Amino acid sequence: MKKTYITSAMIMALALASMTGCGDLSVSQNTSSTAKTATSVSDTKESVTAEKSTEYSADESDEAIEVKQLSNETEETTYTQRDLEQTADTSEAQNITVADNKTIDITDEGVYTISGSAENCTVRVNAEDTAKVQLVLDGVNIENEDFPAIYVLSADKVFITTTDSDNTLTVSGQFTADGENNTDAVIYSKDDLVLNGTGTLNVTSNYGNGITSKDDMKITGGTYNVTSALDAFEANDSISVNDGTFNVITNKDGFHCENDEAEGTITISGGTFTINGESDGIQACAVLQIDGGTLDITAPEGLEATYIVINEGNININASDDGINASASSNAYETAIVFNGGNVNVTMGQGDTDAIDSNGSIYVNGGIINVTAQMSAFDYDGNAEFNGGTIIVNGQEVSEIPQSMMGGGMRGEMNGNMNGGFGGGRGSRF
Repeated sequence: MKKTYITSAMIMALALASMTGCGDLSVSQNTSSTAKTATSVSDTKESVTAEKSTEYSADESDEAIEVKQLSNETEETTYTQRDLEQTADTSEAQNITVADNKTIDITDEGVYTISGSAENCTVRVNAEDTAKVQLVLDGVNIENEDFPAIYVLSADKVFITTTDSDNTLTVSGQFTADGENNTDAVIYSKDDLVLNGTGTLNVTSNYGNGITSKDDMKITGGTYNVTSALDAFEANDSISVNDGTFNVITNKDGFHCENDEAEGTITISGGTFTINGESDGIQACAVLQIDGGTLDITAPEGLEATYIVINEGNININASDDGINASASSNAYETAIVFNGGNVNVTMGQGDTDAIDSNGSIYVNGGIINVTAQMSAFDYDGNAEFNGGTIIVNGQEVSEIPQSMMGGGMRGEMNGNMNGGFGGGRGSRF
């Protein structure tokens, strides 16, 4: 399992013993992460076993390479070469055609090409915990009533790779638990999950999540059209996005990451995102870092995490609560919003709203921040430092970070000055 390493002089590592969770959005991690057997999906379903096809050499094809970030605030995010390959080697792959009311069990490392149309069919991966399994979706259409279309019980890592094709996975009803596993997503994995490819994956979840990993999730390519009642993309430990096109409609969060230890990191270094959510566009319990990409988010809250750092990217947020919100959900990091670069546009609806809201501090070191707000452009409980970049509030460039319930422009500056100014770039809450 590859990890995302984050270092910053601004991040304050505190004692983990007193950590609190992220609230009612928490999803508990299953304890049996390497279970080798599973309760029968359905008494009426037949079971078909897909035997070992071909081994993929970890030394040659899964060798770690470094993808450097765009800021000194972070050392690196690591993807393997195989993570970044958008076309699978199917020369020795086993071809599988899905069928109605069948569970297809994959128990060995290898490459498997999945195609065909079926109802109430599940591709279930239950391999050794050292196995790397690649599922190549080549024009597959699965519609289930109450169970995941792809279900990963055990593996080291599972790749879901789309060919230049259109693939559709749907769960139309309430999910049925599999023993102790609360299988609540169309693609549900208990281990590391990599999404990539050159095609399109359409995911519809009428009562649950779209795609869930109880470990790490990486996305390096492909087009994803996800409609979900709950989170569209969800992981326990980390979500790393290097590239891809994402069209998301969700009744909860577009991307959500947290675990029982009040951790959860989301790193975005590329991709095109169109997210329409009923809760948060993107939420991480601990750290949310954006190093590139184009994001168009419409949601009550656009971005939320304990520590948010924006290094690059074009970000457009239309929100009705908080545009960007740093909330103290993890005691392991400073509660702060850091702008180092990028173009950020935040448009707020009417009501008691904050465009940039931090329960801790705000640091603006670079980039362009353009806020349109009826009430509050910036709200913070700690320090406000304006060290570089450009801030525009309601069409007017400001020279300090305003702390005002009146929106921005001259009114925000006036209120800031009336309350002692910002003396050297630091502000005081009033």
